[in-house]
Amino acid sequence: MTAYTERAKASPLVEWLNDHAQVLSIALFFAVCMAFFGARSDTFLSTGNLLNILRQAAPVLIVAIAMTFVIVTAGIDLSVGAIMVLCSVIMGQFTFRYGLPPGLSILCGLGAGAFFGYLNGVMVARLRLPPFIVTLGMWQILLAANFLYSRNETIRSQDIEAQAPILQLFAAKFTFAGADFTLGTLFMIALMLFLAFVLRHTAWGRHVYAVGDDPQAAELSGINVKATLISVYVIAGLICAFAGWVLIGRIGSVSPNSGQQANIESITAVVIGGISLFGGRGSILGTLFGALIVGVFTLGLRLLGADAQWTYLMIGALIIGAVAIDQWIRRVTA
Repeated sequence: MTAYTERAKASPLVEWLNDHAQVLSIALFFAVCMAFFGARSDTFLSTGNLLNILRQAAPVLIVAIAMTFVIVTAGIDLSVGAIMVLCSVIMGQFTFRYGLPPGLSILCGLGAGAFFGYLNGVMVARLRLPPFIVTLGMWQILLAANFLYSRNETIRSQDIEAQAPILQLFAAKFTFAGADFTLGTLFMIALMLFLAFVLRHTAWGRHVYAVGDDPQAAELSGINVKATLISVYVIAGLICAFAGWVLIGRIGSVSPNSGQQANIESITAVVIGGISLFGGRGSILGTLFGALIVGVFTLGLRLLGADAQWTYLMIGALIIGAVAIDQWIRRVTA
């Protein structure tokens, strides 16, 4: 009886470890990477370098969070990067071409992101088109619209500072505990914590996991699968629009040529972060570590003087390894 009681008392901890084993293993790998590069470079673990990783990762990580929501439903959104850039262009062009108040232009950009996500969601949920094909087509459409609408013109940092400084809101810096942070970094952390809570501890979040795990079973249990899928793509589009606003602060200008690698970088962060491409499993915390691991490898190899191609080689190997591990876990737990 005593042994049974001890096992019962231990079960919550064991259950927690089982639920978070993948994130813990990714966090451990991140710590190993930090220790490896820190031992080989005296400057790697400096506060400035670590904060630089966070600042550079902010727009990509926000886009990766949007990708996380979609992939948890067993889908994929290849248009996230194009939504981010086009929404940033809309914010800038509405302000400087049409003379709208900057705050209203930002709201228009955010609304556009949600609308693009809605279009993706309707085609996936109601027309039952494959997410890969839908978002691949949307990526091309928005990419072309971005250059046609912007006329390939960049709105310079000086003009933004003089006429619409709110567009560069997330570039604002402040000092805490002797370290310099940007508002974009703080916003990224706050958004990540809020959405992680929503995904894990709300009924809607549980519905998202259920749809990704087994849409037929979710529908039989009373979940509106179509509405849930559409809401996921809408929220993903809105998150990407916020990433576009952060991007303006990150690069200091509104450029239609910025963020061209965001699609690949966000997918990389999500996959390395342990989000199952088959849906129903994963967490935003894992995506955070995935993005940071990419940032650590990029900065660490640069400080060691390695050729940039080694970064792509190592990250490519990590992607294949992460997918292989995910397949193995699915076979073991099946």
